[in-house]
Amino acid sequence: MADGDNKSTNMLARDTAQLEEQLQGWGEVILAADHVLHWQKPWFPGALIGATTVLFTMVYYLDPSVLTGVSCSVMILCLADYLVPILAPRIFSSSKWTTEQQQRFHEICGNLVKTQRRVVGWWKRILALKEERPKMYFLSMISSLVVMAWIGQQVHNLFLTYLIVSFLLLLPGLNQHGIISKYAGMAKREINKLLKQKEKKNE
Repeated sequence: MADGDNKSTNMLARDTAQLEEQLQGWGEVILAADHVLHWQKPWFPGALIGATTVLFTMVYYLDPSVLTGVSCSVMILCLADYLVPILAPRIFSSSKWTTEQQQRFHEICGNLVKTQRRVVGWWKRILALKEERPKMYFLSMISSLVVMAWIGQQVHNLFLTYLIVSFLLLLPGLNQHGIISKYAGMAKREINKLLKQKEKKNE
């Protein structure tokens, strides 16, 4: 068991180091994005929602085709991949890169690797469920897809995408400031109260 844990830890460290090397040119930009996503300043949430709203409003009025939208998105990613490593050192002085910043950059890369592993783990669990309990897999997948299709039919696809993107951008800050845990705890207490009341009625 200990050997397995050590192997997993070594693999995590190796993958983190590889990711750090790949993203080295993006270090300053990633740290700046980390500050915004975790609401280091009180006006960052409003800036996130404002930027997202402007972007989706432009998409709504331009109404590009799917092919145009995909092409523009990939083009922007290619330009960013080429320009950011060149411009970032000039905008952010590399000489000011501190030990604390390097440590935070290492933590971010480690969290990205862990997130990737969780996604792969969930996918493996789904495949295992398909092999071990095909009926349960079939019912779960069909039910989930039907619900998603119904939601997509009821809500405009662009507005639904806007809500999802906004939530994902706000999620790190919500976690950082304990807002999700606070309201999840409140919901859990209310559910427990309802269950207790139901038990009393049944008695």
